[in-house]
Amino acid sequence: MNHTSPTSGGESPTPLSPRTLHSRNGAGPRVLTSRQLREHGIGAAEAAERCRPGGPWQQVLPGVHLLHPGPPTSEERLHAVLLYAASRVPDVPAQGGGAPAEEAMITGLAALALHRFSAAPPLLSLDRIQVLVARTRRLRTTGFAQVVRTPVMPVPQRVTGVPVAPVPRALADAVGGLTDACTVRRLLTEAVRGGHCEATAVVRELSQARLLNQPHVVDAVDALLAEGRAMAEGRLYELVREYGLPDPLWNVDLRLPGGPHLGGVDAYWPEQAVAVEIDARAPRPEEDELWSQHARKREHLEQLGLTVVHVTPRKLRDAPEQQAAVLRTALMAAEDQDPGAYVVVLPR
Repeated sequence: MNHTSPTSGGESPTPLSPRTLHSRNGAGPRVLTSRQLREHGIGAAEAAERCRPGGPWQQVLPGVHLLHPGPPTSEERLHAVLLYAASRVPDVPAQGGGAPAEEAMITGLAALALHRFSAAPPLLSLDRIQVLVARTRRLRTTGFAQVVRTPVMPVPQRVTGVPVAPVPRALADAVGGLTDACTVRRLLTEAVRGGHCEATAVVRELSQARLLNQPHVVDAVDALLAEGRAMAEGRLYELVREYGLPDPLWNVDLRLPGGPHLGGVDAYWPEQAVAVEIDARAPRPEEDELWSQHARKREHLEQLGLTVVHVTPRKLRDAPEQQAAVLRTALMAAEDQDPGAYVVVLPR
């Protein structure tokens, strides 16, 4: 059965009715690009006619059509943004209702909502959805699609089939548009407490985004790093207990008898002269001198015959068995070595 286009003068048939874009039960894509509509036999003029006020369709973004008259759902808005980004890539067809993973991904607050952050607002409440694309893309922010560019595209994560920026990158893009210190702090804290990522990864992205010169971000980062260190210390306690290592002295300062302060360590086994330091720092431009001091402290301790084992929060979380093996080896090796210099141990 042929159907007549409302713009064809009454006799020229069009090969497809809009009803056939959906299955009988109403399922199927409800957001399509102009190119996809053309593949179904619906040209620009007919699509424009159906998107007129009061019509059955609507154009929600340039070249992206919603095939029903009501407001788009949160899922439809996400797919519309991805299709908008994909439709601007010549000869790169969108698949599965979204853009190719290497071309675009959801970021910012929308991504955090997809990552199930309780501190992120609901998707439908967002005026704009941020979409991350390569810096070389010729794409502009329009409607509810906010374009964010990056010189290097991260590897996306799939959340309910949607390509989403990793949490550290999504946080940096979200924080870049926020001015409320409490909101920033809640988002950053949830990233660490919720086990989404390590504090250092977040600070690294914030540094690359040049956001660490904003006071409300700096305050949140300080709290974030403190949170990350506390969690790492807890994992170190658990590691020692779970893998049957001898109990160390926790959080102590080391000094030479009657001499200078050598620095603090997170754990110390005095009989073996083995120390553990949790490296929970993150690269920040103003901390170059602190990094140098840290390296000098480690070198000084090792010159005195102490063994210093460095662990990171990420390794404590992801590879505790490996880290326990490293510590056990260090403790066993120390028993066969000449004893280190005597140091005074003080609580920190």
